[in-house]
Amino acid sequence: MSTFVIGLLLLLLALLGAPLFAIIGAVAMLSFAAEGIESSAVIVELYRICSNPTLVAIPLFTFAGYVLAESKTPVRLVNLARAFFGSLSGGLSVVALVTCALFTAFTGASGVTIVALGGLLLPILLKEQYPEKFSLGLITTSGSLGLLFPPSLPLILYSVTAKLSIDQLFAAGLIPGILLVAILSVYGVRQGKKAKVPTVPFTWSNVKSAVREAAWEIPLPFIVIGGIYSGTFTATEAAAVTAFYVLIVEVFIYKDLHFFRDIPRVMRQSMVLVGAILMIIGTAMGLTNYLVDNEVPMKLFEFTQSFITNPIMFLIVLNIFLILVGMMMDIFSAIIVVVPLILPIAVAYGVHPVHLGIIFLTNLEIGYLTPPVGLNLFISSIRFQKPVFTIVRATLPYIGMLLIALLIITYVPWLSLWLVELLGVK
Repeated sequence: MSTFVIGLLLLLLALLGAPLFAIIGAVAMLSFAAEGIESSAVIVELYRICSNPTLVAIPLFTFAGYVLAESKTPVRLVNLARAFFGSLSGGLSVVALVTCALFTAFTGASGVTIVALGGLLLPILLKEQYPEKFSLGLITTSGSLGLLFPPSLPLILYSVTAKLSIDQLFAAGLIPGILLVAILSVYGVRQGKKAKVPTVPFTWSNVKSAVREAAWEIPLPFIVIGGIYSGTFTATEAAAVTAFYVLIVEVFIYKDLHFFRDIPRVMRQSMVLVGAILMIIGTAMGLTNYLVDNEVPMKLFEFTQSFITNPIMFLIVLNIFLILVGMMMDIFSAIIVVVPLILPIAVAYGVHPVHLGIIFLTNLEIGYLTPPVGLNLFISSIRFQKPVFTIVRATLPYIGMLLIALLIITYVPWLSLWLVELLGVK
């Protein structure tokens, strides 16, 4: 059977919904077989990855995120943010942005944020007289806003795939992540003033009540981030501490979840995602080995160099390509499949690997929202029972602002690298 026919058959299987790891694995094994190499080369790569101690952070942070999503944490976070920002004109939009960003950072999946927080935040925004179009766009956009904040799962996965320090990626994402939230917050406040949305009076009693209510969840980001950068524990140890802390708090202190009835279900759901990620990693790394052995990245670089002669133009083309990737693929698959191909090319153009990671993830955040096939558009459409076209129109202003932020992040590498250099993380 010719290579063309096999490729066509695999493409057809992918379109019919065959698992991505099966398609990647088939391509890897067929490629090695064509070179006379045993197909076990793919399985060897899976073993090598599973022996990587960094990988332990993925199931632990994923489990912690799912526990938070299943508990009443979203309600407590909204109340906390509202107590502090509700008195600002348009402050409720800032509440939605900050809450969703923090929630996504721990769950690592934007769809979970829209489902878990959307049903809570959208009625509040509409009740406070925010326009429906503005509110739908805000919630849809906020779903992927926290992917640059630690301990975001995509940051960990990028560090594993690119063979970089998790600590570096955690530090690099903070300032660009804050920039994205700040730009959208300014827009939210402006729209709140324009719509003459009433404010919630600031009272210390509300603040005390909200702080008391979320007293056990407030320390969590400080434990994770502070523990890592103070040298108290590594990122992997931070994952274990987070999972244990969240389990104790949500089951035994808040009692939102029952240990024997709910936790096994949450573990099962979270580990299905982890299993899918590991399968994709194993097969994709096997394929990557084949591509590297055959110097495919270098050939791509030479081809690219014949058309693009400077880093500025390269970054423009890269951003367009990555937004398209974000539209067509889920973020985990995109990281595992695309990063090994573009990383050597970007480095050859003088782009720092850590800076590339932040550019990469920012693009994928935008890709989630980009019509016609951005995943978050369809999740919001189902969650809020609105036509996809309505969701698309609502998100267009936000996409424009995120693109402006992307250009700043892309061409001002200091935003990504300053904190890495200041903290001296390796």
